[in-house]
Amino acid sequence: MSDNKNDNKLDFPKRFLWGASVSAHQVEGGNHNQWSVWELENAKARAVMAERELGKLDSWQQIELEAKNPQNYVSGDLADHYGRHKEDFDLLKQMNMNAFRFSIEWSRIEPQAGAWNAAAIKHYKDYVDELRKRGIEPIVTLFHFTLPIWFSEMGGFEKRSNVKYFTRFAKKIISELGTSVRLIITINEPEIYAIQSYHFGNWPPAMDNNFKFWRVMNNLAFAHRQASKAIHGLSRRYKVSVSKNSKLYHAGDDALLSRVSASVMQYIQDDYFIKKVIHHCDFLGVNYYFTSRIYGNRTHNPNDNLSDLGWDLQPSDIQHVLERLYGKYKKPIIITENGIADANDEKRQWWITKTIVGIQKAMNNGVKVEGYIHWSLMDNFEWAYGKWPRFGLATVDYRTGERKLRSSAIWFGRVIKKMREL
Repeated sequence: MSDNKNDNKLDFPKRFLWGASVSAHQVEGGNHNQWSVWELENAKARAVMAERELGKLDSWQQIELEAKNPQNYVSGDLADHYGRHKEDFDLLKQMNMNAFRFSIEWSRIEPQAGAWNAAAIKHYKDYVDELRKRGIEPIVTLFHFTLPIWFSEMGGFEKRSNVKYFTRFAKKIISELGTSVRLIITINEPEIYAIQSYHFGNWPPAMDNNFKFWRVMNNLAFAHRQASKAIHGLSRRYKVSVSKNSKLYHAGDDALLSRVSASVMQYIQDDYFIKKVIHHCDFLGVNYYFTSRIYGNRTHNPNDNLSDLGWDLQPSDIQHVLERLYGKYKKPIIITENGIADANDEKRQWWITKTIVGIQKAMNNGVKVEGYIHWSLMDNFEWAYGKWPRFGLATVDYRTGERKLRSSAIWFGRVIKKMREL
């Protein structure tokens, strides 16, 4: 798996979780929430702005037709994971995976305030049962960027008084799922949701208000604490955390400004939020995609290797992310997201290889890592970018619904089999 012979000494525990992840709105199709409303209102504008925002990407010629099509920005029926989830779970088995992270769509469970949808609850109970039948550990996410319209109209997480509704939802759905689940993520990437929605204005409610940005961040931390208490009140067997997007910041030179800037940026990126929730986490969920090399007070990455989204690729740095977080917080870690937009499947195998080696090195240095959950099982709706970025281990033809494992996924399945047999 690597040119360095020492890197080939891979030794993962028997109980290590190997899996993939999705979120409801990105794959289910047919949702009606604050995102689906916003998509319809903004699809034409997103298509008009596409060349200005994306035209400098190396992948532009390949993506241009999709990116300029307003339908790209409307989730619509997508891959119909809601109806075809059994077929998708079989893909997990084909890759020898034993874990799957997914989100439960709050707007399906509680379409009106206080009105529970029994059919939707039954769907997710059956969904989890289907995973268990296949020997796959469910990892449940409760908030992955989408909100019921009624909750959004109340101000969503802008108001601390609204958190009680999220806590009520968390308690309701986990009590319904019962002992069929064990691992629970309350909030996915709180800082990404807050900054995209309330600072950059790229996501609904599309504001540029730094006061609301920080208030939402703090309210999401409060929401985790409240939900964690409620879930643990049901049973201490539940293991609860957040999924924290962790970007590695490091100084590109020895200049004092570079070192201080990197340290401050790292604190804001990770520690500001984690310190507010860590005592209510049984483990730490970590999403890793990015590294930022800092000169002075600015990011200057090498950009030698880019994803289709133009993201600088430094997969090996996951080692340093894991070592820093474990050293600071002493909580076992599950990597809940890690992946690459790579429509032609040219770099995904390399990315996974370097990632796994980095995880192994961190574990060799004493970090307790309990799982690696790749993003994503299948091609999905990548929020404001729409459908053109292809993160999936499986391709999806949105016209026919056909799924097919990419070559890198077939290779990854063989690697997982070998790891689980060691």
